[in-house]
Amino acid sequence: MLTGKNIFVTGGAGFIGTTLIERLIATNKVTAYDNLARNTLQSRQDLAGHPNFRLVEGDVLDVDYLTASMAGHDIVVHAAGIAGIDTVIKSPVRTMRVNMIGTANALEAAHRAGIRDRFIDFSTSEVFGSMAYRSTETDQTVSGSAGEARWVYAVSKLAGEHLAKAYHSEFNLPVVTVRPFNVYGPGQTGEGAIQIFIKRALRGEDISIYGDGTQIRAWCYVDDFVDCLMRCADNPRAIGESFNIGNARAIMTTLGLAQMVCRVLDSKSKVLFKPALSADIALRIPSVEKAEELLGFKAQVDLEEGILRTAEYFRTL
Repeated sequence: MLTGKNIFVTGGAGFIGTTLIERLIATNKVTAYDNLARNTLQSRQDLAGHPNFRLVEGDVLDVDYLTASMAGHDIVVHAAGIAGIDTVIKSPVRTMRVNMIGTANALEAAHRAGIRDRFIDFSTSEVFGSMAYRSTETDQTVSGSAGEARWVYAVSKLAGEHLAKAYHSEFNLPVVTVRPFNVYGPGQTGEGAIQIFIKRALRGEDISIYGDGTQIRAWCYVDDFVDCLMRCADNPRAIGESFNIGNARAIMTTLGLAQMVCRVLDSKSKVLFKPALSADIALRIPSVEKAEELLGFKAQVDLEEGILRTAEYFRTL
């Protein structure tokens, strides 16, 4: 368990960042560094006045301010980034800049600040390409065709992975790379199929699926994901490693997910189909044996329970 640490979270006002901070705040001092483009923190009034919490409004593209803000911390969690296919399609240049240059800035800031405990870098499961079945951390990564929106995101994250490994190899920065597999749950903002499906189901509105709905995903509840993050930050065996973080039991097609949401929430919403926005991922299921073996991590929340917990949160908004 992490105690007495000074922890710096880029993207700390985001969905995962905020959930992580809630877990850390009782026994650690935490700084959230964020430009507030997506602000889950605003709904967490308990954090706003907490004596162990500090919010710094800043951008990861501002390396000097980022470096100054990071000084004096023990652990960095680099969760800031551009994500979501809609956003990537609209802003491919910003996606590449934030995800590549922003990660380069965060790594350099950590190197300058002398971070000695941990630097956790967020990559993505999309580095495994369009057909990823029980992908292990050492499987080949895929860059996709140049200019295709989905691969713009994957390539930008993969570049960050390579740079993080380089900082570990050359400067002994204590880097850990995590590859999230479809994280969802209370507080999710922006894009994300489950939260969109749940919100529409609660209102009885039509649910739109892009493509034919046969895409297969493994869905990871945010509390499970954060549990593994905590282990990455605390366990010395994690340093220099990469980890797939997901729930290999919670597997469902996109159509099946929409139908499950409607069934579990007793919703009369209709499911409609729309053309895919870009190249799609047909199959994305992780191998999670490495996280279990090295960190003792195993996801606990199955899909139906996760849907119910997430819906309960959105009902209160």
